[in-house]
Amino acid sequence: MRDRWAAARRILWAHVQTWRPYTLCYPVLVGVAGAGAGGAAGFAAFVVAGCGVALGWLAGHYLGDYFDRELDRIAKPQRPIPSGRLAPKTALACGIGLAVAAAALLAWVNWRTLVLVVLALAGIVAYSRYCKARGFSGNLVRGLITALGFLIGAMVAAPLPGWPAVAFSAVFLLHDAASNLVGTLRDVDGDRAAGYRSVPVRSGVRFAAWLAVVLYVAAILIAAIGLLLPHRPGFPVLLGAAACVGLVAVLPLPLLAPTLGQARALRAHEFLVAERLVLASAVLARTAPAAAVVPLLALVLVFSLWTQAVMRSRHEIATDDMEVQPT
Repeated sequence: MRDRWAAARRILWAHVQTWRPYTLCYPVLVGVAGAGAGGAAGFAAFVVAGCGVALGWLAGHYLGDYFDRELDRIAKPQRPIPSGRLAPKTALACGIGLAVAAAALLAWVNWRTLVLVVLALAGIVAYSRYCKARGFSGNLVRGLITALGFLIGAMVAAPLPGWPAVAFSAVFLLHDAASNLVGTLRDVDGDRAAGYRSVPVRSGVRFAAWLAVVLYVAAILIAAIGLLLPHRPGFPVLLGAAACVGLVAVLPLPLLAPTLGQARALRAHEFLVAERLVLASAVLARTAPAAAVVPLLALVLVFSLWTQAVMRSRHEIATDDMEVQPT
């Protein structure tokens, strides 16, 4: 009985690691911010938008880990699939099941969202199977997936997204392309060993770092155009806070390029994981009262930072004490 319980806990922990809990609040906020882009969403729309986008995000984690399993055997053998703690077929089944659940929930509210859901799922597959190994196209596709999540959220509250929602979706496209590019700085050695031609592998760490800075600054500048639209006081405050944290994370990277190690790149990406929660909250605060947005942001920041501190480094960086089994 004790052995069965230990095995069940081991399998459950493998699924929890695949979920990456420190990232899950972000898609919820992206969906909620999308629903609030038009300024007329009700509570039910916020709930459906957040849950629908989060389910799709979870599906992406399972499918991404399934398609990346050969790369992870080389670069990150401690992860659930290459370590033998999660069967590839199980990951594929979970990914498909969650994708179907997301599509059903969102189509129940607005059938037009199915077009964007299909595009987002195609982007997930394309990113892992083709684009991730081919440099900048992979970073852009990764950003596009988040932008589609924002637009899906907007379509939960309206038949079609308005032009403010389309404009703010570009913010998430550029921001997450920059964040994903910072992630490739962390994975240079593994990507090179696996034959993945990421931007830093192909063009060097310094070039990739500068490109991440340009993308990030462009995202913030587009978001700042929202100051010309009607907005609540919380929007500029939170946008400024996000910009400060994000610039602290990305601006030093080109200067540190010659000695930028895996741990330092991971730290920069961890800053962006927290910063993007503030950015999504800022977009939401353009139309929603700060009295509601700030407590929500505080809650998700505490959860994300705590789970990141507990889990993330062990998920991204292999150490000698990690259990890895041949598959």
